[in-house]
Parts: sequence; structure tokens; C-alpha cells
Amino acid sequence: MEKLKALTAYLRKHTIVKYSLVTVIGVLIVGIFDENSVWNHMLKRQKIQQLEEEISAYKRLNESNLRQLKLLRTDVKAVERIARERYFMKADDEDIFVLSDDNKPSETTQDENAEQD
Repeated sequence: MEKLKALTAYLRKHTIVKYSLVTVIGVLIVGIFDENSVWNHMLKRQKIQQLEEEISAYKRLNESNLRQLKLLRTDVKAVERIARERYFMKADDEDIFVLSDDNKPSETTQDENAEQD
């Protein structure tokens, strides 16, 4: 208890220390714990940078889609090509064979392998 009294007496005598201590505590509160602190400012800056990257990616995607839309509006063969590639549409006199490049073994091959062992 005497140490606390000695500390308060020292602070009363030395006003520079008192004001310095209050200033340091204030800067810490504003700099670290406040809603507008330096830490939150850095986090928000990172989030802004991430969102700007997403915006540029969406702009590139939009430009690509607009070019493809323009091509679809002007070129009949482009419509045919996309219908064939994406939706597996065919002409009346054609047959379509869809080849899969899946590396998963089918159940019948597993059963055959088990019977052979």
C-alpha cells in the first residue's frame, strides 16, 4: 500500500510523467483496441485488395462472355458448335459417342478382379 502512495506522490510531483503515461495509454487504446485502429485498418486494406482482385477477375469473365455472346448473335456455326460441345446435340443424320476419361475403376472390373484372385 505504501508503494502505491509513493507512486501517486511521484506522479503528482512530475506532471510530465503523468501526461506521458496518459498519452501512451491513449495511443495504445486508439492504435490497438479501437474500431478504427491500425490493426483493423490493415485488415480492411487486405480485404479491399482481395475484393479488387475479384472485381478484375469478374470483369475479365464478363468481357469474355460478351465476346462469346456477340459471336453467338452473329455466327450460326458458333451456335452449332456450342450446342454440340456443351449440350451434346446432333443433327438428324448423326450419331454421338461420348467418351469419358475417368480413371475410376468400374464396379464390374472390381468384381472380376476379386473372382480372378
